[in-house]
Amino acid sequence: MVQVRSEPEAAPRLGLFGGTFNPIHYGHLRAAEEVCEALNLSRLWFIPAAQPPHKAPQEITPFALRLEMTRLAVGDHPVIAVSDIEGRRPGKSYSIETLKSIREQVGPTWELYFILGLDAVLEISTWRQYRELFTLCHFVVLDRPGYERTRLAEVLCREVHPQFQPLPQKAGFQHPSGYKVLVLATTLMDISATRIRRLVSEGRSIRYLLPDAVRRFIIEKNLYQ
Repeated sequence: MVQVRSEPEAAPRLGLFGGTFNPIHYGHLRAAEEVCEALNLSRLWFIPAAQPPHKAPQEITPFALRLEMTRLAVGDHPVIAVSDIEGRRPGKSYSIETLKSIREQVGPTWELYFILGLDAVLEISTWRQYRELFTLCHFVVLDRPGYERTRLAEVLCREVHPQFQPLPQKAGFQHPSGYKVLVLATTLMDISATRIRRLVSEGRSIRYLLPDAVRRFIIEKNLYQ
């Protein structure tokens, strides 16, 4: 079990959950809820990517629509919110720039936890200035259907830094900077945004794969047709 803080004077914790969210679905939402609980996060921000570096602009729904779907999905959650930070910055949405901007925004007292799936970490070498990312914040790695944790240590030591050290109880690894890569087992939901888009294009139901407010928005805006 990941050690969480209990001291009232401990630094506040902010989770950063980035992604295309095209559209956001219950897999994203349930994972965020469980990360908040496991790590005792003070806040968690969903951060839709404005221009994902690995995708052509014509492949994705406009940012404003994905942002609105994410806001509809989150609703009035007491801890989780949605940030438009990447939509306010021109050019491609690089995580290194987002993290540095957020650190400037919240100041030095907040602990930052960058949340991403195991599939993304295994391809971390394709990211801009990816080694520097591990010197800026903690990472929270979520299991993904079809991906094995056993590859994580190999990729971290080969691609990021050879001196990662394992944490007790197989909770993850520690970078020489002191920041941790925590591995969390959350409820695995084999739901994908790709499949949701395909179902919509085929005129099939997407009910119960995502919040109903998002489903109605997709119908109203004729998305994914």
